Amino acid sequence: MNDFIYDIPVKVYFGQNQLPNLGPELKRFGTRVLLTYGGGSIKKIGLYDKITAELKRAGLEWEELSGIEPNPRIDSVREGVKLCKEKKIDVLLAVGGGSVIDATKYIAAGAMVDFDPWKFFSDWAPIEKALPLVSVLTLAATGSEMDGGGVISNPETQDKIGRVEPPTLLPKVSFLDPTNTYTVSPYQTACGAVDMMSHIMEVYFDTHKDFYMLDCFMEGMMKTILHYAPIAMKDPENYEARANLMWTSSWAINGFINGSKQQDWSCHPIEHQVSAVYDITHGLGLAILTPRWMEYCLDETNADRYCRFAQQVFGVTPTEDKIATAKEGIARLSAFFFETLGLKSTFTQIGIDRKNFKMMAQKACGENGIHGMKTLYPKDVEAIFEMCL
Repeated sequence: MNDFIYDIPVKVYFGQNQLPNLGPELKRFGTRVLLTYGGGSIKKIGLYDKITAELKRAGLEWEELSGIEPNPRIDSVREGVKLCKEKKIDVLLAVGGGSVIDATKYIAAGAMVDFDPWKFFSDWAPIEKALPLVSVLTLAATGSEMDGGGVISNPETQDKIGRVEPPTLLPKVSFLDPTNTYTVSPYQTACGAVDMMSHIMEVYFDTHKDFYMLDCFMEGMMKTILHYAPIAMKDPENYEARANLMWTSSWAINGFINGSKQQDWSCHPIEHQVSAVYDITHGLGLAILTPRWMEYCLDETNADRYCRFAQQVFGVTPTEDKIATAKEGIARLSAFFFETLGLKSTFTQIGIDRKNFKMMAQKACGENGIHGMKTLYPKDVEAIFEMCL
């Protein structure tokens, strides 16, 4: 077990009646606000009017950047950076899901430098300062409301790259009202559930013995997703279901479950390359890839971890054949993704063929491979892609 430091200085307002605190929180950081959001759903559900009413009540001035894409693009970041510099913005307010919050994090960082923000990814330019960020969450999925990372796409280079820079990119304050997710479609609810599940599994599937306590915590969160995602899909205004999913999304990726684990994530960098090229929903890509990644990596050296997952999360009765128990756990995960949640199960079903497999595999692995539960090189990732057809 390695030493570690845990520090998550994000103030969270959770619940239905917290928005009156928005204005005073923003005023702690200044009076000029950049309000960022996506395609306009916040106007349809009335949240935009509530937000702007609070801004007016607090005497704040604001500019707006709308139209941030579901896989946020570097051009949106560039546009936001330009607005921040021209309008002398003090604080950013991201209202939306993870894509809006991710883009706004890099707007906040880009506003503090004199180079193109894509250099944060292409050259790994240092992120030392950022304008303060406040978020109002509308989709339970990425956990960006309580983590220090984000993912940005560049269609010109066909890249989609994530970077984690806590505490610089952590929101200062996040508002989590489950009622703001009532209008999220069953499909997006399902994709969000898979993303949460994957965030946990990226950490859980580690062969190093670490914290029993954290294993139990992760298993509890995974069972929460299994229980409440189908309920939220069938009864979208079920507050209990939406609240449990929203809080799970935050704790799945705010660093708490990492403990002293230091391994690479596997499925996320692989999926990022798929959605960079094909612009698919991130959670859908993860749903197709994850069971195949599990199957590809399974062997006698890690079967114990798979067996614990099968038993503790899905209630599989263990047998003396560990590999068989492990495979039953994978089968039940697949059934959850593709039958219970109703997501497509293959690349072929969503129009993806093998023509870009080699390029995507090389980009996913970089120069050194992916050092997760099992080290993966481009040939391994290509093999996983083939299993997804």
